[in-house]
Amino acid sequence: MTDSDVVIRSAGPDTWEALETVFGERGDPAGCWCQWFKQPRKEWDATPREGKRDLLHAQVHDGSPGVIAFVDGEPAGWSAVEPFSAYPGLARSPITRRQADDPADPWAVTCFVVRLDFRRRGVARALLRGAVGHARERGAEVVEGYPVDPEVRPSLSSAERYHGTVGLFRDGGFEVVRRPSATRAVMRLRLSSTE
Repeated sequence: MTDSDVVIRSAGPDTWEALETVFGERGDPAGCWCQWFKQPRKEWDATPREGKRDLLHAQVHDGSPGVIAFVDGEPAGWSAVEPFSAYPGLARSPITRRQADDPADPWAVTCFVVRLDFRRRGVARALLRGAVGHARERGAEVVEGYPVDPEVRPSLSSAERYHGTVGLFRDGGFEVVRRPSATRAVMRLRLSSTE
């Protein structure tokens, strides 16, 4: 299978059941529901798993906070992508905090979830391509990611790779703009208006 065999759709009310399948009921995705960057830490700690699920449910019904991957009609993965300003947690993190010369409100790809049975099949690559297309369709001029670098630390677990990897973003046309730590990068893709 190649990533061209993966169908990507923007999340919306009609994809909620598929999104529930991707997040599942166990593991890190089922405990986060892509709220880590959306909530202040105290609120995150106080919100039960079901509350986080309900928050994403409302976000999906109010807009489209990301994209879903399907393989042979089966929900396979998710990537969160919205403007930087939609993620208050990014502004607080020393990894992602804005620098003086950064674009004001780029679109941020913050998370990848790929179901276990669909890993190592090009789903993350297709999700990144879909996230960029999703952002472009909504007027984005710049898309950023904050991936980990397994070349620097090969022992990174799959759970630690939810940001994506430097290689994944590089293959998607992103360039490293800074290295806030040895294992993390800020990577950016500028979209032209003619693409």
